[in-house]
Amino acid sequence: MTFAEHPHPSPNFSASPAHERLGVCFHHSVMPFAETLAHMLRPESQVSYHVLIAPDGTRARLVADEHIAWHAGVSIFQGRTCCNDFLLGVSFAGDTYAAPLTAAQLASALDWLAPRWPLHGWSTAAMTDHRQIAPVRKDDLNPSEWSRLLAAIAARFPDHA
Repeated sequence: MTFAEHPHPSPNFSASPAHERLGVCFHHSVMPFAETLAHMLRPESQVSYHVLIAPDGTRARLVADEHIAWHAGVSIFQGRTCCNDFLLGVSFAGDTYAAPLTAAQLASALDWLAPRWPLHGWSTAAMTDHRQIAPVRKDDLNPSEWSRLLAAIAARFPDHA
């Protein structure tokens, strides 16, 4: 299934070319889709994702993959700091502690990953969530929802030795 993706260019990104895309950091926005989108489009928010996924699976493209979205803040992944520089940021609208990810959100995330997975040579080890890269500051995703998402990714894109 393919989901609609609409451009909503955020001013909150670095235009300099991004480094190699080593993986993806998943977030939840806490706020509903429309409210999150409005927040991401305000320069003073100083935050953005590459893509935001609504409960119905619709995606808002906020920052092009080749640019650096401001989604991770102070962070570390696989021994590297400044995760914005090398991780794409994907957020699910809503709060995964208040409600689970919808089937459409999971399917849309997999749809979004599909062309990027072989392009970047990713494995499940290249996937993370905000809670893991900034554990003192952030708690997204809910660990049970992270497990669901990672299982869906692993089922769709099996790692090959």
